[in-house]
Amino acid sequence: MTRLTWGMIGGGEGSQIGPVHRIASALDARFELKAGALDADPAKGREFARRLGIAENRAYGDWKDMLAGEKTRSDKLDLVTVATPNSTHYSITKAFLEAGINVLCEKPMTVTVEEAEDIAVTARRTGTICAVNYGYSGYALVRHMRAMVARGDLGKLRLIVVEFSHGFHADAADADNPRMRWRYDPSQAGISGQFADCGIHALHLASFVSGQNAKALSADFVSAVESRKLEDDAMVNVRMDGGATVRLWTSSVAVGSFHGFNIRVFGEKGGLRWAQQWPDQLQWTPLNGRTETIERGMGGLSLDAERATRIAAGHAEGMLVAFANIYADLADVIEARHVNAAADPYALHFPTAVDGLRSIAAIRACVDSAKAGGVWTDARPPSMRG
Repeated sequence: MTRLTWGMIGGGEGSQIGPVHRIASALDARFELKAGALDADPAKGREFARRLGIAENRAYGDWKDMLAGEKTRSDKLDLVTVATPNSTHYSITKAFLEAGINVLCEKPMTVTVEEAEDIAVTARRTGTICAVNYGYSGYALVRHMRAMVARGDLGKLRLIVVEFSHGFHADAADADNPRMRWRYDPSQAGISGQFADCGIHALHLASFVSGQNAKALSADFVSAVESRKLEDDAMVNVRMDGGATVRLWTSSVAVGSFHGFNIRVFGEKGGLRWAQQWPDQLQWTPLNGRTETIERGMGGLSLDAERATRIAAGHAEGMLVAFANIYADLADVIEARHVNAAADPYALHFPTAVDGLRSIAAIRACVDSAKAGGVWTDARPPSMRG
């Protein structure tokens, strides 16, 4: 089987997210890392690329050199992953889409709504794929939740409670650590800190599972570490366009919380509960019934969940596999396009530029709402208001 060609921008040695992408992309042997501009330091980036097995002539010093070197090749990249600071996402993603190269961009897709609108338009105009890495949507039981909601198991949805909290940025004495400082620096992170970093994962998960999108919201932002220019804690109430209400809390100063990403979905006929720290179990409680634990890998699950499951029940799967499912979706769609065939419909669940656009609009709405004391604010992108 011929592997699809893949390149990476950012995610160099010492990066938190770079190894996750490299492992996930390789898990099914569908992609081969062929090119990279991996570090802000050109020499370090080239040297690390060579150690990863990238050929000398495709180990680039920066993304502009990579674009110039790749866009005219006969073996042009099938996909490039953008894993750089937020403020660079727009320029890099747009340039590669314009060159006809598919992009998987880390979230947030851009830092402004105007940029996000342009990326969505550019992807449509060029016919390229622009995916956004809301990787938690790749978990098998998250996809099963989505299938249960879609087939009506819960009836009409009433309430979604979702949180993404951790305490790894709680030490004020560590505020100048480069790995966290940029997240609260408006010149690199944009207009939002914690909500743009983790809160939009929570909002996307609520949308992904429910099939509904944010219509209006009310937000309260706090900088618990007072030296920070951007928020490190946020509470957001959301009215969804399908009638559900979302209660969302996200924090980076919640000491004792270790990547606390949890979602509860309550409908007329039952409720669901899932936690990212225990991803292979899903709690289902039918109305007036007993709670059942649904195990990943067991029989009788939805086709969405079966497709996203790699190993037997009782053997833990996790974040690497969830990310790998996003890459598998993209591989299916890219290969189908190569032969002008229709892609497997179960491969079309990956987050797109439209999802990225909705997230950026929600960030803007949260910032505006918080500054105005929590006033309810339209959360939709301007192009989607009517």
